[in-house]
Amino acid sequence: MKRVLYCALALAMVLTIGLGTASARDQIRIVGSSTVFPFASYVAEEFGATTDYPTPVIESTGSGGGMKLFSQGVGLDTPDISNASRQIKVSEFKRCQENGVEDIVQVVIGYDGIAIAHNIDNPELALTREELTLAVAAEVPQDGKLVKNPYTHWDQINGDLPNREILVYGPPTSSGTRDAFEELVMEAASEDIDGYGGEYTKIRQDGVYVPAGENDNLIVQKLDKNTEALGIFGYSFLEENSDRIQGALIDGVAPKPAAISSGEYPVSRSLFFYVKKAHLGEVDGMEEYVDLFLSEKMIGDMGYLKGIGLIPLPKEEREAQRANWENRNNLQLSDIQ
Repeated sequence: MKRVLYCALALAMVLTIGLGTASARDQIRIVGSSTVFPFASYVAEEFGATTDYPTPVIESTGSGGGMKLFSQGVGLDTPDISNASRQIKVSEFKRCQENGVEDIVQVVIGYDGIAIAHNIDNPELALTREELTLAVAAEVPQDGKLVKNPYTHWDQINGDLPNREILVYGPPTSSGTRDAFEELVMEAASEDIDGYGGEYTKIRQDGVYVPAGENDNLIVQKLDKNTEALGIFGYSFLEENSDRIQGALIDGVAPKPAAISSGEYPVSRSLFFYVKKAHLGEVDGMEEYVDLFLSEKMIGDMGYLKGIGLIPLPKEEREAQRANWENRNNLQLSDIQ
């Protein structure tokens, strides 16, 4: 499926200030995660093609960037929905509340794994979370203290690893994938590495880890050209480009749908979107869009989104998400883990 980034010009044409009437803006405006973007785009295109509503406008801003826009307030100059590849943060929730975005519905759409990918022509690569952390951390423990990361090749970290340059193309700080990588890889590993003394998530800035923006397809293109490099992005991009790239084993587990949904793959996470309830009834089609997204047709075991890389929730969890949406249950601070 083509990932179509709707142009900023179209966005500017439909935005007006204030809630006013529904006719002030007749397109749903969605921002947020680059990982959720292909799934939301598929639903948006289907929504535009099968209903009388216009196709929603979607921006891939990253989870953090999307939530920053979403939390600015209530009004048609702000987004209606924000996609996220991790749960909303407490600080983001509080900023929403402070700015009048008091009623929010949280929706979980499925699971995703963070793939550590490289060129398909390379030999299979198996890494641990500890090795990944030592490769990308700004500092590493040596002789009882933390020093600037000296590692330039993988075999310097572990002699069993290949003599390949450490070069990692990954998400920027605005990305939920970056947040999840720091939590699921670096936080988890650094607690078990002698010398860190607890959680460590500071990523090196000496050119070894290269923030590659919010367009994960650009990382895939870089892995095509540089066979030594690794890329970090959501499983769906690995699935869609399996003829060009392969996923490294992490702690001995390959990024496969069954391992991701079971949690066996250690870098697995849930995917979300957040709905601004104050805009329901003000922007035509919002409720119908969410209904379509949560349908079995989209997120079910045989749904369209599974075909492009979404790992479905178990049936009972899908039903619980639909019930939560149908009841328009407000997200509470206590719900944030």
